[in-house]
Amino acid sequence: MPRLESSPLGLTETLSITFAAGPDKFKLESGQHFGPITVAYETYGTLSPQHDNAILICHALTGDAHAAGISSEDGRVGWWEVLVGPGMPLDTDRYFIVCANVLGGCKGTTGPGSLNPATGQPYALDFPVITIEDMVRVQKKLLNYLGIERLLTVIGGSMGGMQALSWAVQYPEMVASAIPIATSPALTAQGIAWDEIGRRAIMADANWDHGNYYAPGHPRPDAGLAVARMVGHLTYLSEESMSNKFGRRLRNRDRYSYSFNVDFEVESYLQHQGEIFNRRFDPNSYLYITRAMDYFDLRGQDESLTETFARTKSDFLFISFTSDWLYPPSQSQLMVDALREAGRGEAVEYFDAISPYGHDAFLLEAQQQGPVIRRFLERVQREKF
Repeated sequence: MPRLESSPLGLTETLSITFAAGPDKFKLESGQHFGPITVAYETYGTLSPQHDNAILICHALTGDAHAAGISSEDGRVGWWEVLVGPGMPLDTDRYFIVCANVLGGCKGTTGPGSLNPATGQPYALDFPVITIEDMVRVQKKLLNYLGIERLLTVIGGSMGGMQALSWAVQYPEMVASAIPIATSPALTAQGIAWDEIGRRAIMADANWDHGNYYAPGHPRPDAGLAVARMVGHLTYLSEESMSNKFGRRLRNRDRYSYSFNVDFEVESYLQHQGEIFNRRFDPNSYLYITRAMDYFDLRGQDESLTETFARTKSDFLFISFTSDWLYPPSQSQLMVDALREAGRGEAVEYFDAISPYGHDAFLLEAQQQGPVIRRFLERVQREKF
């Protein structure tokens, strides 16, 4: 039995819905028609009679629907517990909050590890290539099911921020505000390169077997996924945070081993991150979700970022972190400038938080971003509902 940790929200349950199970399949950005699709989600708080308090949280690459509370399934505390809960900036006494696992994921929503009804076997690489826009349109189906016609805000960090941006562009009438945190209107060449290194590490593992590792007894490409996680995790940290946390300290020794065993604390830490990631994530999902991030470009076809933002109607709060070199503040500033050029300067707020934690700051810096988020939500609810 897993050890239950404490949370003011108490136990939370992951629910699910399934759609596109009949002949009317879900049309993907690629043009492929796909279904059925199951969506795993959690909700916190109560939807008001006026339906004016709904918030959608979008998770990052390795996240899931369990944003807060204690999972009734495995006792885990939610990944955004620092911001979500009673009296918190995302106040479950005041707001009705929804968080769903993305399409292509491996925590309850249909992904490459799900059974293909046509074959009775996992999809593996028969799963279609998906986009951030596809993820958002699947979330829209969930909100339709929940009876939510308008959102007070859509909020998320990293890939979650990409989804928040896509929501504001795809559904301008539905989204009163968006809070994209530590994100970008499109991955840089460097960001795409990091994703490709992670994918190649997985595909180079002999156990990957072209994605066909789901059969009982077939070993998973855990070594490849661990390397992908180590590389990815490294990009989430800053040089300052790594120096403060590890420096050049040796691991359980006072001299070099003169071998390729673990000598340094930082080596041990990265190996540990790879090992625990293997317990909770599907390597094929890592391939598909990182590819969706690569393809994301907020600009519409043949239009500028300014023209794209001119089509939105949401208020925006952008949050960045000074030490985040993966999604640097310059990317948020680019979007702020585009909104102002589009004549929507009155709808934009921007907070660049001073933090040593790198990209991971969006998961950690509750004291800095929390009050800014709280004030923004109170203003939007007062002025737009």
